[in-house]
Amino acid sequence: MSTSHSRAAVASVCATALTLSGLLVTGVVAAQPAAAADPIGYQNVRINEVTSSNSDTVELYNTGSTAVSISGWKMSDDGFSPQTFSPSSSTIPAGGFVTFNSPKGLGDSDKLVIYTNSGTVVDRVEWATGGAKPAMARCGGDGTGAWVTATSASTFGTANASACPSSIPASSRVRINEVTSDGADTVEVYNGGTSAVSIGSWKYVDNDTAHSPVSISSSSPSATTVPAGGYVTFDSGLGLGDNDSVFLLDGNGNTVDSVTWTTDGAKPSDERCANGTGWFRTSTTATLGGANSCTGSSGGGGGTGGQLLGGGGSLTSGCTPEAPSGTGSVPSGTLAWPGGADVTIADDVCAFTTSTGPEGRDVSGLAFDPANPSVLWAAKNKNWLYKLVKSNGKWVPDASWSAAGKQIRFAGGTGQPDSEGLTVGANGHIYVTSERDNANNTVPKDTIMEFDPTATGSTLTPIHQWDMTSQFPQLNTGSKDDANLGFEGVGYVPDSWLTANGWVDPLTGAAYNPANYPQHGSGLFFAGLEWDGTLHVYGLNSNGTFTTFGTIATGKVSVMDVTFDAGTQRLIATCDNTCGETHTFMKVNAGGAIVPDVTYTNPAVMPTDNLEGFAVAPPQTCVNGFREAVWSDDGIYGFGSGSSSYGHAIYSGTFPC
Repeated sequence: MSTSHSRAAVASVCATALTLSGLLVTGVVAAQPAAAADPIGYQNVRINEVTSSNSDTVELYNTGSTAVSISGWKMSDDGFSPQTFSPSSSTIPAGGFVTFNSPKGLGDSDKLVIYTNSGTVVDRVEWATGGAKPAMARCGGDGTGAWVTATSASTFGTANASACPSSIPASSRVRINEVTSDGADTVEVYNGGTSAVSIGSWKYVDNDTAHSPVSISSSSPSATTVPAGGYVTFDSGLGLGDNDSVFLLDGNGNTVDSVTWTTDGAKPSDERCANGTGWFRTSTTATLGGANSCTGSSGGGGGTGGQLLGGGGSLTSGCTPEAPSGTGSVPSGTLAWPGGADVTIADDVCAFTTSTGPEGRDVSGLAFDPANPSVLWAAKNKNWLYKLVKSNGKWVPDASWSAAGKQIRFAGGTGQPDSEGLTVGANGHIYVTSERDNANNTVPKDTIMEFDPTATGSTLTPIHQWDMTSQFPQLNTGSKDDANLGFEGVGYVPDSWLTANGWVDPLTGAAYNPANYPQHGSGLFFAGLEWDGTLHVYGLNSNGTFTTFGTIATGKVSVMDVTFDAGTQRLIATCDNTCGETHTFMKVNAGGAIVPDVTYTNPAVMPTDNLEGFAVAPPQTCVNGFREAVWSDDGIYGFGSGSSSYGHAIYSGTFPC
């Protein structure tokens, strides 16, 4: 487990070495749809693109992680009552698109409103003359980005990125940042741009289609300009309630931004997390006029983001969550999470208490079993291994293997491995990394241990153990914090991927030939070093020796987990809040070197914690274009004391196939 001291050490060393829309939480505050007839998840459906040229096409996008039925839904513009439409599909898959042609046509200076079959407003957009020619599109993220005039109208049914202008207008950097329907009904807007934006002629409106837009200046005469990086607040003259919305319009009548929330969602407030950019979620304290606190936990605005589902239960005696430490910035060029916006709390509260760690935290490495994707392996610090299976939507210990997990030892049955990372080899065995012996925690012990999961008994000892400690003298300073910055994750990579992609063996300078290493099995092991974010490549030989293939830079200041994903054909290096909760996908480039390809953040609805474990289910588990992604929080802190996620270690979301 990474301590606050080790986080500081990482930041110091690397500085020298290297140039939630709302949460819908069941069991706590159960935010329900506005009407019984409304389909679950309707708040996640957003207008994503619209053109008032020729075919008058509309595109809807589902930001959620489950499909939403739009059967019987209607639309209207500024000149006709709600009409049914004929979509390309009656169901929008998670992360998917549906298009339709307006039954009455759309024109300049028009608007579009989408309703559920019960008449609940789902979303709306307005535009001025020429605003939807060739199209109005959300830019900066499908379903969540700012509305701008697109450069083409050819992206209907697909992501908007290629239709978005290279430079987003300054006005589109202004976003609704926080809103409360609790008393004063106040709206906060934030300017994330580098220049001030005049909003003296801007207006706002709620989701009552009988209401006309109201000027911001009439509600707050001093609200004329939003400075760069600054805020403006105003009280809604229309009033705001449960199951409501705010739509922000510029001086030309173009929609700039919007937020929609469900019952009690904006009490005390709904706020973007991260400030100015993230999804909306319910806060515990309103912070109008300043940076958002992002300390909330319960259900709120479904209009522009994901939901955190699940949770419940209460902390048990001896279960002590640990607050996150060492939070750093997100690397430049990082992309938004490509999977579903929704995330589920996927374990029981304080589920991982053990005799060597009764606090119930310290779950670190995760790995799906490629041969049996219904099994998820988890490593817990202070030497425990868990075989997890799904039960009622949660990952729970497999009672047929060990309901309490199995304790692991070093070779000879000694010590307490500081078990951090794990992976499943081609032989079905579990390979676990350790940074040190927790019985002697000032001394590094960077090892990879091979365990046979079919072995009987409550304690496992390794079949083989490979000790690489001597390769990292920088960790052997007599400090337990430095000793705790070793092997944090490990991933098994098949030889077939390395050879098919032309990886150049650094030992020979030629194409990698597995036959040169007859005792290494059928793949190599990539161990992630927390100290500096590098990957160290090893062939683990059956005679107990190992071959070192060198070091690979991930471009990250630290690495907490490593996994090979057969679906994307990429090696993934994961970093927790130290690197802004990011996952770097590595590929073999044209020169035969393994290099970073693309980096993604976590879903915005998730807490910013020491999320040290990450795994993606094998591609054979795909359903409707998505498969499961799983995270572990070794501090089980969630959004803090009193939140639904407090005391939980496992989170489940979706990733594209």
